[in-house]
Amino acid sequence: MSTSSTRAVRAGRRTVDIHRPDKVLFPEDGITKADLAAYYRSVAPHMLPHLRGRPLMLERLPDGIGGPRFMQKDTPAGYPDWVHRVEVAKEGGTVTHTVCDDTATLVHLADQACVTLHRWQSRTGHLETPDRMVFDLDPAGDDFDAVRRAAHRLGELLDALRLPSTLMTTGSRGLHVIVPLDGQSDFDEVRAFAHDVAATLAAAHPRELTTAARKQARGDRLYLDVQRNGHAQTAVAPYSVRARPGAPVATPLRWDQLDDPATHARRWTVATALEQARSGPWDGSTARPRALGPARRRLDALR
Repeated sequence: MSTSSTRAVRAGRRTVDIHRPDKVLFPEDGITKADLAAYYRSVAPHMLPHLRGRPLMLERLPDGIGGPRFMQKDTPAGYPDWVHRVEVAKEGGTVTHTVCDDTATLVHLADQACVTLHRWQSRTGHLETPDRMVFDLDPAGDDFDAVRRAAHRLGELLDALRLPSTLMTTGSRGLHVIVPLDGQSDFDEVRAFAHDVAATLAAAHPRELTTAARKQARGDRLYLDVQRNGHAQTAVAPYSVRARPGAPVATPLRWDQLDDPATHARRWTVATALEQARSGPWDGSTARPRALGPARRRLDALR
């Protein structure tokens, strides 16, 4: 089939056209735009609960992962009317973010060569109060053992603060540790709290962990990144494909999978992430979202 052709894909209640479906997006792996759309269509039941109502930043690679990439915030005028949008104020104007609420939108984004979806930590209607807090464990190199140790230490500290947490590979080098919140604190409060948690942990393990934002100041220490908790900041969405050889996927996992020797940041790919999703890695982690007030008091008592 020519790359100039169009293929119709049924996605929920709609039919979405995939243009140039045989366009290769991952040259080393032969993964095409049609393959990307098929993955997102299949994983949609597991992915959409983590996307609905959230403004998105879209990482698009029209010429594949070897070509230029575009970080798209504003929704193009040519997107279908049924794609949901939310208008967000910014300095000097507004941005109209895409919101992915259904399978058809997810498939349409794949047609636009959107390889990766990055989501806000808050939802439409409550844009100023995040319901997620994210810690990005970013190793200096590709040392996943350092990530494991940091995740265990962070998980233990969060447990002491009585904050439930879940794990997700980033599909790149590290992990995200995610805490569900009750949506009563604003971004400044959440980021300040996350910073203090990270600083407490780094102070206890100064040779291995750091909160230094400048790479030159980190050395070979793992960076505890809390910047994704700021207003209008984004983090990679669960089950998003990353623009790397092998098409790795940012994949939720259970805490008991962390020490599996096979686990690393790029363990799951478009070929295997659906099986992991079907295993329900976060099914046992649907703890009631927590308020930060009691956790803040516990943290201050520890410092």
